[in-house]
Amino acid sequence: MKGKNILLGITGGIAAFKAASIASQLTKKGANVQVIMTEAATKFITPLTLQILSKNHVMIDTFDENNPENVAHIHTADHTDLVLVAPATANVIAKLAHGLADDMLTTTLLAVRSPIFIAPAMNVNMYYHATVQENIKKLEERGVHFIEPTEGMLAEGYAGKGRLPDPEAIVDIVQAYFEQKQDFIGKKLLITAGATREPIDPVRFFTNRSTGKMGYALAEAAKERGADVILISGKTALSIPSGVTIVSVETAEEMYQAVMEHMNQADIIIKAAAVADYRPKEVHDQKVKKQAGPWMIEMERTKDIAMEVGKIKRDDQLLIGFSAETDQLVDNAKDKLIRKNMDMIIGNHILTKGAGFEQDTNIVTILTRDGDEISYPIMSKKELAHHILSEVNTKWGGKS
Repeated sequence: MKGKNILLGITGGIAAFKAASIASQLTKKGANVQVIMTEAATKFITPLTLQILSKNHVMIDTFDENNPENVAHIHTADHTDLVLVAPATANVIAKLAHGLADDMLTTTLLAVRSPIFIAPAMNVNMYYHATVQENIKKLEERGVHFIEPTEGMLAEGYAGKGRLPDPEAIVDIVQAYFEQKQDFIGKKLLITAGATREPIDPVRFFTNRSTGKMGYALAEAAKERGADVILISGKTALSIPSGVTIVSVETAEEMYQAVMEHMNQADIIIKAAAVADYRPKEVHDQKVKKQAGPWMIEMERTKDIAMEVGKIKRDDQLLIGFSAETDQLVDNAKDKLIRKNMDMIIGNHILTKGAGFEQDTNIVTILTRDGDEISYPIMSKKELAHHILSEVNTKWGGKS
């Protein structure tokens, strides 16, 4: 990040105090950090603090034109390599989504041509409000990057999603952006993500804990690195990454059919979905009414999609899988790697804190068919996605 011009926007939320650490870390890494604060942000942290840490004058007032040779917000926008808004309130997200510019920050953001990263931080109910989610989706469709909030204890005193991620994690995402290469241009990736649902009757179904976050992170990272991406997704609450072709499915059979239909187009197939191994043998047309005593449901095997792909994939195609385990991680992952004719498998111990389903982070060990074994500590799934793609490119960059 040395020599990069980063515009750090700070808005009026309690998480504004974390912006001090973000500014400090970015500056220590060699970036030139220009801070713009909203008036509300100054109620939570002083401009002087950010000025000392960034070593630059902090901008607040749109009409504070100190240099007659240029217009401040246009000059700032023209000399920015990346914009980071952290924290971002629901209010500023709404303004950006609708093109409103009534302060220094929003006026400048309308003029920038560089990538924009937004880190929302707010009450969980506000974050999941339909209007806020619509505004986020609208901005994502325009190419704005969002750094997803984490779950934890909120300022109001109860737990939920809406916390600003740790400053270190945010800085890592910014650094990863500058370090990334367009090393997947011309490559086509087929990625599966999320959980499948196997119906019992019109009301009930069997599923699992997968949220699709890892697969979606891989799709987003691959697109950022120049790949054409087809994302075959089970049901999820996640926003579709910008520029990715989405194929929505529900059952394991539907996912199998979609993979078979699209796999010949792909250079690299990444099986990140959590596909049901079993489904009810009988699916009822009507809701099964509650009865006295137990209800026995006979299950039958679904198709093993990774196994089927491994049997028919071309020599110039790569097959990469995931292995979620509760014991003997490396042994079980190696067994799947060989049995299913994979080129790489990513194993994670789902009982380990910070790893597995329903989390924003993961801890994994990557195994390859050539015998490589690489372990990664806890990190965000987006950061891990870039590491996985880098390993793929390092080992097989010239294969496809």
